[in-house]
Amino acid sequence: MIQVIHGLKGSGKTKRIIDLANESIKDQKGDVVFIDDDNRYMFDLRHEVRFVNAGEYGIISPEMFFGFICGMLAQNFDVSAIFIDAFYKLVRARPEETEWFFQQLESLAEKRNLLFVLSVSGDDDLAPDFIRKHFI
Repeated sequence: MIQVIHGLKGSGKTKRIIDLANESIKDQKGDVVFIDDDNRYMFDLRHEVRFVNAGEYGIISPEMFFGFICGMLAQNFDVSAIFIDAFYKLVRARPEETEWFFQQLESLAEKRNLLFVLSVSGDDDLAPDFIRKHFI
């Protein structure tokens, strides 16, 4: 399943995704991973949540980021939830350039029974349908 926290900058998306990640520890049977573009929120997460600073890995496209996620999952089959903050900063792409990524993520989530929660900045009215359908 994919869930998207969407809204303009300063609307509280990061606080909400951090709270959801911390709460998910109670419900998830597997490991919980939080991916961000820097270390700024590392200490806001519970110690059970695995924090990954993807900004250290030179990701420059949605395709590279998808490969990064697949590599993490290949290394750890126990991951059941992945929280991704600052999605557009991580993939360095505009909304219309991410449709392939969302299609692949849907397939991966279904195949591996994973929960993905992404925070995505932008005006709700301008969000493409392939992102809008995952709004929470």
